[in-house]
Amino acid sequence: MDTIEVKDLVKKYGDVVAIDGISFNVKKGEIFSLLGPNGAGKTTTIKSILGLIRIDGGEIKVNGKDIFLNGKEAKKNIGYLPEMPSFYENLTALQTLQFFAELKGVDEDCMALLKEFGLEDAANRRVGTFSKGMMQRLALAQCLIGKPNLLILDEPASGLDAIGAYEVRKKIKELNEKGVTILFSSHILSEVQEISHRVAILNKGKIVAIDTIENLGKKFELHPRLRIELQRPSSYVLNFVKNVKGIEDAKMEGNVIEVICNPAVKTNVIKAIEEAGGKIIDFKTIEPSLEEIFIKMVGRK
Repeated sequence: MDTIEVKDLVKKYGDVVAIDGISFNVKKGEIFSLLGPNGAGKTTTIKSILGLIRIDGGEIKVNGKDIFLNGKEAKKNIGYLPEMPSFYENLTALQTLQFFAELKGVDEDCMALLKEFGLEDAANRRVGTFSKGMMQRLALAQCLIGKPNLLILDEPASGLDAIGAYEVRKKIKELNEKGVTILFSSHILSEVQEISHRVAILNKGKIVAIDTIENLGKKFELHPRLRIELQRPSSYVLNFVKNVKGIEDAKMEGNVIEVICNPAVKTNVIKAIEEAGGKIIDFKTIEPSLEEIFIKMVGRK
């Protein structure tokens, strides 16, 4: 059984169709990402799955339960992080988690949760004094109250510095390794590429692509890049490379020649460099990025 099942989802705001009949499933134990430009419908989709807004058509099930017909049962195993988490500023971090545990009706070791997210020293500090990073970690801790089997995270690294974003990615992977299913949206494509099993790209309320990143790269015939470091680069060597059949593009920056080509001709590129008298110091293959796929699907001129 899939953890999330979305079928023919439609949501309108007046005459504006925010979500236009999308369907997708999130498998048990996977990290599934929603991508799209601003206004694509990511947050509306997430709020629909949570039953926070009424939909105009379609069906949504979470853990096999209809989110609207059996909402209480469907939601009891969900942890949710909104894009802009908000807490009572006069409560301490510990009081905040205890408050949410009481709301959820569970007996939770809230100090252990604070420690897990590096907030034990701030347990008795008022939340109103917290930095953005501390607020985000507290919000993630709140998500785990009751040990949910599904986390829904809307822009979990929003506003965080590089260290904070790294900590969030690390925590998401750790939770997933423990069996937690995770659905999240993010604008940070490198973050999505690093941790996602599958992605769905939304544009103007429709899903324009859904698959693993590797399969999407193959589908859109995006070829890897070769970065070849040379001891003595020259335009003569570069021209030799450009004449290799199967080359899409080749350029030289400093002592590096970068080539986009069909994987089958990589050996021919190396041979061409050697035939032209170039001495290779190092080379590496860079697979197509999620950014390239994203731009191909929703990029604007």
